[in-house]
Amino acid sequence: MTDDASPAAGHVVLSVDDWIATLTLDRPAKLNAIDPAMLAELADALERIDRDPEVRVLVVIGAGERAFSAGADVNAWSALAPLDMWRVWVREGHRVLQRLASLRQPTIAAINGIAFGGGLELALAADIRIAADGALFAAPEVTIGTLPGWAGTLRLPAAIGAARAKQMIFSGARVDAATAERWGLVNEVVPRAELMNRARALAREIAANAPVAVQLAKAAIDGDVSTMEALAGALAASTDDGQEGIAAFRAKRAPTFTGT
Repeated sequence: MTDDASPAAGHVVLSVDDWIATLTLDRPAKLNAIDPAMLAELADALERIDRDPEVRVLVVIGAGERAFSAGADVNAWSALAPLDMWRVWVREGHRVLQRLASLRQPTIAAINGIAFGGGLELALAADIRIAADGALFAAPEVTIGTLPGWAGTLRLPAAIGAARAKQMIFSGARVDAATAERWGLVNEVVPRAELMNRARALAREIAANAPVAVQLAKAAIDGDVSTMEALAGALAASTDDGQEGIAAFRAKRAPTFTGT
């Protein structure tokens, strides 16, 4: 196992210990609001996690007592021209959150405070969500004249159903942790003081299982076409016909397939 702690560029901290990676949004003075530099740091950290054979589970949390993430930094994206908003901000946010969602390892969002806007979308990209009892959730984009831009209009209905997602998005209203659990937005609610202990306990429980089996189970649940194709290709290549096909190609002759 590795034991590493490294700040990417000051606002995203990645540590790995005993098969469990912890990714911390470390901008508490700004309620861990995500700016373009943090998106780049998140992308880099997720690539490192995916390449590390020692990492079996990822836990994502926000620094400080107040916020998981207040969302996309309004001052950062509101200064962009419309085309740059599309080219840089929305597309890059989609790419990074999809990278989290498609990470081969299981992921747990430990939601220690507010998860608004892009922060909610980040949490939705995790496989499992555990919330502190004081956590609050909202999709408030319409209150400032915009709408969710990092796949919230897809992932939120998938998590809680279209009607409740519409209620959250249309109203911009806040949802407390108990309601979030009742709606299926989070898996569990625990006392704030126990949040990280519970997240790490669940991470250890997952990490103790066969990692390839767990990762393939995640891919199957998520309908990951690339993994399904890889498995199908590996199965086909292991058959007599698969071996015959390669042998015939190398010998430059027509193959004789038997269906075995």
